[in-house]
Amino acid sequence: MNKKGLLIFAIAGLAVLLASAALYAASTFPDVIKLNDNYEHTKGIVEFSHAKHSTEYKASCGDCHHDANNKPLNNLKKGDDVKKCIECHKKPGEVPKDVKKEWRQKKIKRAEQKKLELEYHAEALHENCRECHKEHNKKNKTKAAPTTCTKCHPKVKK
Repeated sequence: MNKKGLLIFAIAGLAVLLASAALYAASTFPDVIKLNDNYEHTKGIVEFSHAKHSTEYKASCGDCHHDANNKPLNNLKKGDDVKKCIECHKKPGEVPKDVKKEWRQKKIKRAEQKKLELEYHAEALHENCRECHKEHNKKNKTKAAPTTCTKCHPKVKK
């Protein structure tokens, strides 16, 4: 085999290797995740398309997953211990209205309120998802990424 043929063979081999690595990486997480943790939900359960966000939208792991110091976990791989949101954002649901009223009465600063809100599971998810969607819409001059309740939460059949 001449040098040119060897070079073409090496490039083709590298392309196959990279393609297979991408396929492997794309198959190490569930395609759809139901965001249904063990507490009573007042709205329909969001079905998050993990595959669509990571492949179509090119979201990195760290766009959603972070450590205890809120640093993005960008290098997750198969077998890594990825905690569910509820494990850190332990209070179920959203901040109750009476708690928000109490914070206002105590004149708790807005920055501190935001920090306290993130202790609530739904607040943390909403903050993460809505902010990313707003950013996507602004960057792409679109309204395709949903930012309202009914666009993500399916109607509950009674």
